Amino acid sequence: MQVECTIPKDDGTLATFVGFRVQHDNARGPMKGGIRYHPEVEPDEVNALAQLMTWKTAVANIPYGGAKGGIGCDPAELSSSELERLTRVFTQKIHDLIGVQTDVPAPDMGTGPQTMAWILDEYSKFHGHSPAVVTGKPIDLGGSLGRDAATGRGVLFGTEALLKEHGRSVSGQRFVIQGFGNVGSWAAQLISEKGGKVVAVSDITGAIKNSNGLDIPSLLKHSREHRGIKGFHGGDPIDPKSILVEDCDVLIPAALGGVINRENANEIKAKFIVEAANHPTDPEADEILKKKGVVILPDILANSGGVTVSYFEWVQNIQGFMWDEEKVNNELRTYMTKGFKDVKNMCKTHNCDLRMGAFTLAVNRVARATVLRGWEA
Repeated sequence: MQVECTIPKDDGTLATFVGFRVQHDNARGPMKGGIRYHPEVEPDEVNALAQLMTWKTAVANIPYGGAKGGIGCDPAELSSSELERLTRVFTQKIHDLIGVQTDVPAPDMGTGPQTMAWILDEYSKFHGHSPAVVTGKPIDLGGSLGRDAATGRGVLFGTEALLKEHGRSVSGQRFVIQGFGNVGSWAAQLISEKGGKVVAVSDITGAIKNSNGLDIPSLLKHSREHRGIKGFHGGDPIDPKSILVEDCDVLIPAALGGVINRENANEIKAKFIVEAANHPTDPEADEILKKKGVVILPDILANSGGVTVSYFEWVQNIQGFMWDEEKVNNELRTYMTKGFKDVKNMCKTHNCDLRMGAFTLAVNRVARATVLRGWEA
């Protein structure tokens, strides 16, 4: 669905923005997917991301389908009151499309807990108080403890399961993390707490390296105070483009899609790649890395911690009973570990790599649900 959202700006002029909501599949349950505010939001991208959510929720084995949405705008150029008006108008246009048992939005690029709070409030004007209509809300409005760290923590649990399969543990392994936003910074913190050695990281401000391991608590503090890792004295600055080919055991791309491609795939030295970002490896690079014997934990499993804890938030809202953070984290570990085992079993059955195993598992689960519901053509 495409909608036009016209709002009065703070200076009294009117501005019109185009919003989308794409619903891909609901065979396994209500559709689930983020809402992004970005200048380049367009139907093809939103379509692709909605499909990806269908497969991601199926691999995680949570009872959701896939959806995605967004508004073509630059949130940095809008005031908080303009963003609120835009969010409320968008919600008025799509409130019949979303719902606790229909389609449950979440935050994405350019949106956050405050955006979800506005959607919840506007939706509730039409349908009564409905905290479960969105996830990723502020804690005070029914958000889940542990949601902020969920994707990064899921990356840790996925990495632990992958390394255990190969007779290793996180402790003593050398990690390189590309991207130091929410996911990358949490992954770095949790990995270092487990004894992993983070030897290089990058973000939009630059890249740093320390062969003996970076002091992650100090780096996190520096990053918060200086809005980036640039200028951190605990490591040497390096070219951000070289971050993916630094010597390490585990490479974690946690930034943009398509960063591992045929230009750099041959030079990658990591033995394992854990895809914390969406679609960071393109198909040509996949083939090159497979021939080199690099083991890749695919994005639809590796970064599914966020949507899994979103599911926990939804469950808590429906029950009207909130969990403590320890329960959230323990349940997340259970789901991530089980997800890895299920994918691994599929790989053994079909003699394929983890990516093919994950997609095969996902498509099988969706197909089974479709047939059981009597929807087959």
